[in-house]
Amino acid sequence: MLIVFEGIDGSGKTTLSNRVAQALRQAGLRVRHVREGGQLASPVSESLRRFTRDPANLALTPMAELLLYAAREAQLLEEVTRPALATHELVITDRFFYTAEVLARWGRGMPESSVRPVLDACAGGLTPDHVFWIDVDPTIARARRKISKVLTPKPGAPSRKGLAGAGLQVRLRAGYRTLASESPGRWSLVENAGLPLDVLVTRLVQDILQLRQGLPLPASAAQAVPAPVLRSLGEAREHFLRRIDRWMDEEPALAAYHLARFDGEEVEARREQLATRCPELVAYSLAGLVTPAAWKLRRQLAEAAPVQTLGSLTDAAQGAPESWGLREGLLQRAPMEVAASLQGLDSEPAWALRERLFFSAAENVVASLQGLDSERAWALRLRWLSDAGGQDALGLERVARTACRSLKGLGSERAWQWRERAWSAAPDAVLRSLEGLDSPRAWQLREEHVARAPRAVLESLTGLEHPRAWALRETFGAQCEEALNSIEGLEGGAAWGLRTALADTWPSAAVRSLGPLETTARGIAFTERLLSQHPDDFALLRHSARCAPGPLPRFQHASA
Repeated sequence: MLIVFEGIDGSGKTTLSNRVAQALRQAGLRVRHVREGGQLASPVSESLRRFTRDPANLALTPMAELLLYAAREAQLLEEVTRPALATHELVITDRFFYTAEVLARWGRGMPESSVRPVLDACAGGLTPDHVFWIDVDPTIARARRKISKVLTPKPGAPSRKGLAGAGLQVRLRAGYRTLASESPGRWSLVENAGLPLDVLVTRLVQDILQLRQGLPLPASAAQAVPAPVLRSLGEAREHFLRRIDRWMDEEPALAAYHLARFDGEEVEARREQLATRCPELVAYSLAGLVTPAAWKLRRQLAEAAPVQTLGSLTDAAQGAPESWGLREGLLQRAPMEVAASLQGLDSEPAWALRERLFFSAAENVVASLQGLDSERAWALRLRWLSDAGGQDALGLERVARTACRSLKGLGSERAWQWRERAWSAAPDAVLRSLEGLDSPRAWQLREEHVARAPRAVLESLTGLEHPRAWALRETFGAQCEEALNSIEGLEGGAAWGLRTALADTWPSAAVRSLGPLETTARGIAFTERLLSQHPDDFALLRHSARCAPGPLPRFQHASA
């Protein structure tokens, strides 16, 4: 029997499928999971997976991408899955050809007539006995992926798929919904929200055991949860914090993560409750905060979560007097993170720390020069590049990425020479380094590559009101909420026109784009209108809760 787990990135399918495989083995079944521990059992397939994820392969066309995804699954099928079906009672796979179909059709817009024949030929007539579609709100899925990165920081490049922007996961989810509706007897919907992991694992194990007995599963349907009626920002805040209180029992990591950038006495009480269970995520949630309570909690968490504590030194907290004592105390334990926390600082204390850290954390020291175009900054860059092997080293991915982080927002001729050398190794990083630049060379790069990397290009438009910036936003805004992120705080007619046009597609991004305008009468009215129309949009709910004036509701534990 072949069982497939499908779902968008961050849905939990990998965790669930591995836990289910373990539980079924404990029940006495011979089980083969072809992606045990998140690693594809075929080395060839794993190599193809790494290739398709590599953002250096920016120029991959949708058809080439489809063929690579199909090749990955075909190799796994012939090398591992078919042989396992002959020797095991149960074979479990995390992803099947459905992944390639959903990405090609709904993600990249390819027609079914081009996609299906390729995948049918690769499948060779094999059809899964059952597919469990693990469904979750893309906002929650994104948060879970971010939590994983906060807890286990991984150096290296971001995924190429991520260059399409947050909207890709929304489109992929719609694709899975369509495939599930076309084969209701073979597909089961599993909502991975609101239930503990152990409960979901038990239910899935019971379903699979029932399938092995030849018994059909009942038709699955999304649980009908009445949407809240939200008439004001204050009501949104209360509803959001009730959700946080539930998560404190069900999934405390999500609760801690979603408190990021919230302030107030009752939020502090929730952080205190979570600090011993989720120290890294509570430290992460302090990003930018400069209240006495925030500094006290940073000092408490510095020992257990030094990386995340230093990472919280952003915005107003970055150069605050209290930040220097924290850096000094953690200098030996986390030199790279201390260096990273100096990003963009041009003060004498920052330069002194850079000199002390250069030999132990050179890459992060250089990356911290973002936005600094002085001779002092360039002398440090050139010193680092010389140690790395000179100008030719910019063709190495790791060096290229560090260089581009350092060059973000710089339009000098020296910066452009570095970008040209770095392009072959890290094109996505070059595109991100264009943030705020308004020059012919910057516009040419953006317009040539926006179709392949819309997220990186749209993020580089932050604050720009050039006609070419508006043209790119209007063209790709329906696909990528990052178009709205790039107009935060802008209040002209073009900005309000874009917000209004995309508000129902990306309601939370539309509200987030208000920036300081969120407290104006027009901003409040705009937000409350969207709340009433999209009461079940959690990202919108969260941002609206941050906008709400007045005291926060008193903390009450979910089990009270």
